[in-house]
Amino acid sequence: MKTSLALTTALVAASALPALAEGTLNIYNFGLYTPPDLITKFEKAYDVKVTLTEYDSNETALAKIEAGGSGFDIVVPSASVVPTYIEKGLLMQSEPNQMENFKNVNPTWVDVSWDAGRHYTVPYVWGTTGVMVNKDIYAGDINTSDIFLNPPEELKGKINIIPAMNDVIDMAIYSVGGEACTTDKTVLKAARDKLVAAKPYWASIDYASFEKFINEDLQASVFWSGASMRIREQNSGFTYGFPKEGFLKWQDNVAILADAPNVDNAKLFLNFIMDPENAAMISTYTGYPNGIVGSEAFMTPDLLAAPEMTIPAEFEAAAHFQKTCSPEVQELYARIWTDLTK
Repeated sequence: MKTSLALTTALVAASALPALAEGTLNIYNFGLYTPPDLITKFEKAYDVKVTLTEYDSNETALAKIEAGGSGFDIVVPSASVVPTYIEKGLLMQSEPNQMENFKNVNPTWVDVSWDAGRHYTVPYVWGTTGVMVNKDIYAGDINTSDIFLNPPEELKGKINIIPAMNDVIDMAIYSVGGEACTTDKTVLKAARDKLVAAKPYWASIDYASFEKFINEDLQASVFWSGASMRIREQNSGFTYGFPKEGFLKWQDNVAILADAPNVDNAKLFLNFIMDPENAAMISTYTGYPNGIVGSEAFMTPDLLAAPEMTIPAEFEAAAHFQKTCSPEVQELYARIWTDLTK
């Protein structure tokens, strides 16, 4: 995630699509989230030149798209913001559920609440937002939101908070016994007070570079599972934790924009990433599991066995799929975030 940090005409059948296309495709995706070899493979398969533009958060992407005239074809919104895109008329009803490779989508991810029946989106990857800690520095329990809300002495001044408003506030709400998207002012105040009290012990609120962790300038962070894996692969001291008080599960999705200039090529791309081998390329690069059945056959045993790829059974009950909050709640969250970042 990273909240950092996902993109009305019906498609007939993918078999009716041209075997070879040409022209261009403009993709708008989170940073460090698009495998270069996937793009190269797509370009060669369809004689399409792909241009990739990256963003740092759902909020940044939505604002850019809503402003109009972006020129992008593909966007990758998280599940929690897909309903907003649809309500605002920003996505094309491209009917990916009729595409040839839709048969590969894991049934878990077919009839989803944010896009019932998958008329607009296809799965990209899914993951969790938890905490990442250097266990060489801190040997205590890391499966707790106290890592950033009541920091242990060893980590004070060395903690980063990703600037993903909903992720951070939701986790603080869970820590005080509330539910995400609540309008209960007492719960929101308790979460806000806990965050503000902890802030002096943080080093930054930033989409910190991987190098800052690998080089141990930072020792802990609210972070995403796949990004944590990529850091662990370069500094084995870092471990990903699942806060028992509550943490977030999410899915990022690929969609075609309503004003996409290259619709046919965008449809080809949606079908392309639902191929198991191509979905595996995405997981291998990002460190996140995908929603495509059969992709495991193209992934290494080490990747499949990585602890960040699955939620341990003992923490399943603490995993909350990220919700779409009402505009009223988003305004309340924004006030808390302003207090926290000013």
